[in-house]
Amino acid sequence: MDNNAPSQAPITSPAGHGSREDAIKQLAAATGGDGTLVTQLLNNPFFTAGFGLAGLAAAVRYGSRGLAQVGSLLRQRLLVDVEVTRHDKAYDWVLNWMIAHFQDQLQPTQSRKHVGTIEYLVRRFTPGLHHLQVRTATLRSANGAEQTAFSMVPGQGRHILRYRNAFIAVNRERVGKSFDADGKPFETVTLTTLYHYRFVFEELFREAHLMAQQSTEGKTVVFTMQNLGWKPSGQPRRRRPFDSVVLEEGLAEKILGDVREFLNTRTWYLDRGIPYRRGYLLYGPPGTGKTSFVQALAGSLDFNIAMLSLSQRGLTDDLLNRLLLEVPPRTIVLLEDADAAFSNRRQRDEDGYTGANVTYSGLLNALDGVASAEERIIFMTTNHIDRLDDALIRPGRVDMTVRLGNATEGQMARLWDRFYAEQDAHGEGKRRFLSKAINAGLTDNVSTAALQGLFLYNKGDVEGAINMVDQLKPQQAGRPTAAMTAR
Repeated sequence: MDNNAPSQAPITSPAGHGSREDAIKQLAAATGGDGTLVTQLLNNPFFTAGFGLAGLAAAVRYGSRGLAQVGSLLRQRLLVDVEVTRHDKAYDWVLNWMIAHFQDQLQPTQSRKHVGTIEYLVRRFTPGLHHLQVRTATLRSANGAEQTAFSMVPGQGRHILRYRNAFIAVNRERVGKSFDADGKPFETVTLTTLYHYRFVFEELFREAHLMAQQSTEGKTVVFTMQNLGWKPSGQPRRRRPFDSVVLEEGLAEKILGDVREFLNTRTWYLDRGIPYRRGYLLYGPPGTGKTSFVQALAGSLDFNIAMLSLSQRGLTDDLLNRLLLEVPPRTIVLLEDADAAFSNRRQRDEDGYTGANVTYSGLLNALDGVASAEERIIFMTTNHIDRLDDALIRPGRVDMTVRLGNATEGQMARLWDRFYAEQDAHGEGKRRFLSKAINAGLTDNVSTAALQGLFLYNKGDVEGAINMVDQLKPQQAGRPTAAMTAR
């Protein structure tokens, strides 16, 4: 071997020993230079630290994203959500159901004898509602007095309920700062449970709906116009007995029979292309029971009432048509003061009236125009039938016109029996009362409301009612020859 020939130093020693600095020098020698760039990068602690942090951040990022995707996949596979917004009818049903269910969970210690040990322990340690919200309602009694009632509803936040062996996470959440037409914030209630128990939601909503129906069972809900829509007016009212409104003999039964026949002939109307709607007009002096009869009729049919006065401030033609299109199911529409629209027509013609009340043409279009609603029953009332136009009282708009007049002798006798049947078993007081009423000229000249007021003032006092007959003043209202006109 020539000792003067150039030689290459190995990068690493045969035994693999050598420090990091020796390796760098060998790498530089192997590349034929001093290794300035590589050496500086590898010797720079900031570069090596930054490279390591970047790698760690990337690992964490992709790792967290992977975990999120895995979690989302597991959630989709294992959990199911149901969202109920405030605008949905079921919103209040669900809240009331939660309160009732929560109260049921508060009674495990009292009912321990009736459940097993495992069931008792599960009930005992099941989380409940711990954040409640107060709901205040004002109730008005028949005498006009107001009472305030408080109830507790689930508040904002998360709750855990147990229903039919399924744990349900409930999240009541307020969305943004938006408010609806009633001034209530927009909210949602989200129910979450395991996918295995997804069918429990159908049972839950069915039970909540049944509870809502039971709360109005035997009662009549009265809807009125509020914020451009129908809203319940106060609490549901106890149904008024059908025979509590005393009309002329057979008149109430005839109207009831006509309504029932209409309800039973829906297919007949649809098969012949006839709009399925029925209109009634009740007219007569004030106090003859027009509105009261509609309330009694609704109770007999198990219907509710949507009450609206055509002279109500803020009611326009468009709003009236919209309200009639959105009548709640199984609800009788009661339009009071039907003559108001015709009065507005005269004012517009003569005085340039430009108010925001319903007009004559607006009422007619709402009743049977192109955009008018079907499957409805409308009762209109008026004290001044002479102000109504013949265009209104025609088939399709008003199918039956009924006059409710002042009390006849027969109505007086039936009203007497309703109030004094027990105290006047033999009818002697009734004969004396009717004799005095006839002699005073009250027959057909005093309203049934005035007679009822007299009897209410003399509860159980037969002699007091007889002695006060002369205080009733005749109203001098004649009767037409026909009490009912049906088409």
